[in-house]
Amino acid sequence: MPDSTNPQNPPTPPTSADVARLAGVSRATVSYVLNNAEAVRISEPTRRKVRAAAEELGYVPHAAARSLRAGHTRIVLLPTSHVPAGPLYSAFLNELQWALRRLDYTVVQYGSLGLTGDEAVRAWAELRPVAVISLGEIALSAHNVDTLKRAGARAVITLGPDRVPGAHALVMDQAEVGARAAAHLVERGRRRIGVVVPEEEGLALFSGPRLAGARATAGAEVTPLGLAYTEESAAALAARWGELGLDGVFAYNDEYAVLLVRALLDAGVRVPEDAAVVGADDLLIGRLVRPRLSSVRIEMPSGERLAGWVDGAVRVPSAIAERYDLLGAVAVPRDST
Repeated sequence: MPDSTNPQNPPTPPTSADVARLAGVSRATVSYVLNNAEAVRISEPTRRKVRAAAEELGYVPHAAARSLRAGHTRIVLLPTSHVPAGPLYSAFLNELQWALRRLDYTVVQYGSLGLTGDEAVRAWAELRPVAVISLGEIALSAHNVDTLKRAGARAVITLGPDRVPGAHALVMDQAEVGARAAAHLVERGRRRIGVVVPEEEGLALFSGPRLAGARATAGAEVTPLGLAYTEESAAALAARWGELGLDGVFAYNDEYAVLLVRALLDAGVRVPEDAAVVGADDLLIGRLVRPRLSSVRIEMPSGERLAGWVDGAVRVPSAIAERYDLLGAVAVPRDST
């Protein structure tokens, strides 16, 4: 008799037939319950009995076999972020993953750092995802989208400022964030406005459009300000504030804004008298510091809603790529302006 404690004789994994015997039901019922089949009506007591038997035996459905039966996987591939995502986006992506899980999808985060678009897409396609949600950090082409669809992806969704031919576009208008911030400063009588451009690698995806939005604002003379997320960099910028001749600043987001406000105050620059400061994302930290930070509140849909869009695109694949606008913005005035 095989010794289950010997690594050369591992125990035989339980099967759906084992679960069926323990639960006193058919294998078909086990399959319906554990695969969350919606077309078959099964009583809740039977469902509980099957799940209890599966848990007792340590049985889990075989993903590959399930995919063969369904004709596709339930994998939604989400490339991991290459840039430091702030609290707002981290919370949004977490909510999205929970919502997809509730819809019975398996979210796979794929580390694609250092890969080109073609390399990344080939690696993603090997997993045969039913959907791919690209955050926009890897530039995709129409050919890349076609490669994913040929590998079985029913939907390719891009999340970012630009559209990709053949992919559904969830457009995040970052330029509007910069425009709202600059317009708020202009309304406060500020004309010579600095716009913080983070020096951290990868943030140009967001900072570039925000700078462009600020530059397009009537009445604003905009100066880009390079700033690393360090106290030393903020202190160096604050030390030359007088020579810059600026009376307002859009600090990219609330985290950079809090960093800069602290450095300005330490350098004897009064906020808002000498420099009005506005951030973005409307984070709790901005309401805790003094002076309380004015910010641009970003209005995003819930992860639940986005998950619903993904599910709809998977259920009813369409050759016509759709566009959804994800982001609105409104300035929230507080003491720093």
